[in-house]
Amino acid sequence: MRIRPLAAAVGTFLGFSSLFLPTTAAQAADHPHRPVVVAHRGASAYAPENTLAAVDKADDLGITWVENDVQRTKDGALVVIHDTDLKRTTNVEQVFPDRAPWKVSDFTLEEIRQLDAGSWFSSAYAGARVPTLQDYLERVSAHRQKLLLEIKAPELYPGIELQTLLELRRSGWLDHHHVHRKLIIQSFSADSVQTVHKLRPDVKTGFLGTPDVGDLGKYAEYVDQINPSHKTVTPQYIAALHQLRGAHGRQLEAYTWTVNDGPTAARLKGYGVDGIITNTPDVVRDATAGSASNHSSFVGASAS
Repeated sequence: MRIRPLAAAVGTFLGFSSLFLPTTAAQAADHPHRPVVVAHRGASAYAPENTLAAVDKADDLGITWVENDVQRTKDGALVVIHDTDLKRTTNVEQVFPDRAPWKVSDFTLEEIRQLDAGSWFSSAYAGARVPTLQDYLERVSAHRQKLLLEIKAPELYPGIELQTLLELRRSGWLDHHHVHRKLIIQSFSADSVQTVHKLRPDVKTGFLGTPDVGDLGKYAEYVDQINPSHKTVTPQYIAALHQLRGAHGRQLEAYTWTVNDGPTAARLKGYGVDGIITNTPDVVRDATAGSASNHSSFVGASAS
C-alpha cells in the first residue's frame, strides 16, 4: 500500500509517519471467538446517550468498547451528540425558546454547556452535559476503554475529519498503542471515511451501511469494516464480505447495529459478524458468550 501525497503531507503535520504500519494496523479483537460488543453511545439503555454517565455505565458493566458521535458547534468546538439538532436530548427549547430549529451548528460551546442533557432520560441524570470530544476522550481513557468514533453528518462540517484527528492526537489517541489497539473511526459518508484514510492511513476505519456485494471491493481499498444495520445482514452477505481484505490487508470485518436483545445477538453471532453495537451491551455480551460460532474468526479489532 502506498501513502498518498495528501497523506504524506498532512501526516507529517499530524505526526504519524513513524506509526504507519499498514500490515499490522488492525486492532485485536477482545474475544476472537465471539463478536466484539460495543456500547452504542455508551451504555445508552441505562444512562443518557453520548454523555459521560453512559461511558461510566459501560465501564460499570465491564464493557471495553464504546461508540460515540462527533459534531461541531458554531464556534468550532467538537462535541459528542447524535442528532444534528439539540431538541431530543437536551432542554434547549426551554433555555433558548426563540432559536428554532436548534441545530448544533447554530450554538456556541458556551451555550451548549448551559443545557441539561440528562433529564430527558431520567431525573437521576439531571444536570448531565453534552461533553466535548476532549471530555469524552479523557473519560474513556480514565476507564482504559476503546473507542468507535463516528463522524456524524460530515457534510455539515467541512474539515471535521482533520479537526477530529488533531483532537485525537492532542489527547494522546494517535500514538502507536491507541491506533493499533483502541480506535476505529467510522461514518455513513464514504467520502468522509476516505478522507480519514488519506490523512491517517494507519487508523482503522469503517463504513456504516450495506453496500451491494459487487461494490465491496471498492470500499475495501480504504476501509477495514463494513458496518451494516442488523436488519440487512444475511449469512451470505457476511461470507461475501469476509472473502475480501480491507485497507490494512486483513479480512474485512462487519460490526452490525443496533442489536438490543439476546436472540438476535445470538443469531448474528451464528452469521459470523465480527462485532455487535448495542444499547444493552450486557445483554448482548451474555447472549454471545460461550462456545465459538462455526465461522473462521478474524482476529482484528463499531454505529450510528
